[in-house]
Amino acid sequence: MKAKVSIVIPCYNEAAGIDAAIERILGCIRPLQYTFELIFIDDGSEDRTLERLLAARAKCSEQVEIVVLEFSRNFGKEAALTAGLDAATGDACIFLDADLQDPPELIEQLIVEWRAGYEVVAIRRRSRKTDPMMKRLTAALFYKFNNLVAERPIPENVGDSRLIDRAVVEALRRLPENRRFMKGLFSWVGFRTAFIDGDRVVRTQGKTKFSTFRLINFALEGITSFSTSLLRLWTIVGLLISFYAFGHGAYIIFRVMIRGVELPGYASLAVVILFLGGIQMVGFGILGEYIGRIYYEAKRRPIYILRRRHGQGGA
Repeated sequence: MKAKVSIVIPCYNEAAGIDAAIERILGCIRPLQYTFELIFIDDGSEDRTLERLLAARAKCSEQVEIVVLEFSRNFGKEAALTAGLDAATGDACIFLDADLQDPPELIEQLIVEWRAGYEVVAIRRRSRKTDPMMKRLTAALFYKFNNLVAERPIPENVGDSRLIDRAVVEALRRLPENRRFMKGLFSWVGFRTAFIDGDRVVRTQGKTKFSTFRLINFALEGITSFSTSLLRLWTIVGLLISFYAFGHGAYIIFRVMIRGVELPGYASLAVVILFLGGIQMVGFGILGEYIGRIYYEAKRRPIYILRRRHGQGGA
């Protein structure tokens, strides 16, 4: 029997380019000797994305089955990837973005590496020259800091686009957390991993869904999901400040005993108070990030809600 490969594609307001993206993907997989299912997740799109996906599904061939998962609202890319994992029935699962910045022409190479025995085959960017300077700088800082403190390092310049074996799919589906950082989860489960290098192309249709604020929030999500090092770091900062305060206090006592009492300076006192207050507020903020994660996990709400499933046992 032919091996079956699932291709998971999250979509949010991609009506402008989704038809061309589907045709390009189909053109890449039709020559391959495998059975494919394309799983599109409509993540609460506000344009005609769902309409385009259903029209494409109506025209699908026997070699390629198209499944459309319709969310009840926008739940975010991590939830969409999770829904794709839950729906995938293939022997392997490939993740692609709807903008096809990671080219689908690499699908064949992903499958070749999988057939060679690798359970995870990830697409690694050769360079970030298509990104603005600020995004390149912040991305480099995130990877350096995250991999310094995280339990498992995340490969640099590797996005969500990759192939994973069925065993990896099942391992990821067993992970219970609601707040999911998929790049970290892919790394955490392990398995034999290979990388293929590719050039990320500039988006030609639509616009990115990640603003600067969302990227910062995404980075915090990743760091706090896989490490408690920030809490330990703040314990060390507190101990250092305490040791400094003890030493400075001993110095003042010694100085008073030798030279007598002097009028303390207001400016220096104000600086010390503001410095310690700032340190405390940052510490409270870091603690709040972890408490917030506990709060969301404790409620055990579903990661996503399906409004309707089109195909693969659905409507």
